[in-house]
Amino acid sequence: MVPVPAGEVTLSDRRTQRRWSVAVDAFELGAFPVTQALYLAVTGARPSASTGDRLPVETVSWWDAVAYCNARSLAEDLTPAYAIAGEEVSWDRSTDGYRLPTEAEWEHACRAGTTGPRYGPLDEIAWYRGNSGDRIHEVGTREPNAWGLYDLLGNAWDWCWDVYDAEVYGTYRVLRGGGWFDEQWSCRASVRRRSHPTFRVDDVGFRVARSG
Repeated sequence: MVPVPAGEVTLSDRRTQRRWSVAVDAFELGAFPVTQALYLAVTGARPSASTGDRLPVETVSWWDAVAYCNARSLAEDLTPAYAIAGEEVSWDRSTDGYRLPTEAEWEHACRAGTTGPRYGPLDEIAWYRGNSGDRIHEVGTREPNAWGLYDLLGNAWDWCWDVYDAEVYGTYRVLRGGGWFDEQWSCRASVRRRSHPTFRVDDVGFRVARSG
């Protein structure tokens, strides 16, 4: 886990042309996406389409990611962040357990103080369609950002906590970062994608956060 300082980030949505600023408290974020080995150790499952201990776990839904967070919290004697009742999930922000980052936290951490579309040259920091060879890669094999966070762009999309747009898309949740099959325009700090929380595909994973 890497400490991320407090700050403020301006989010934007290409579809609606809306921009809004969000204050972000200090928190911790996983230096890497959750790997298949770590997911297996916590859940006993290996759901991914490709197999490798240091590959990001993928083919996991938002619900899978939430369940993993609570299971890992309990395994490490932390208080789970989420209360799950049927199809309802509530987040207790006072807990010390693992959770998904908000999209504001994710973008703030991705930018690491930079203001451009990316925190470095794309071929040096990310696996995307132009250099991935049409496959996912082990975590930490591209350059990190200035705060020591790897693979925030490319390789596998990250699930975030937030609902994308409840009025239009209902329960769809936010995805960030781009994946190994995406063109370069998707691998930017500001790009927002959405999907149903039950959605599973081979370029979507997650990383964990903890409140500071």
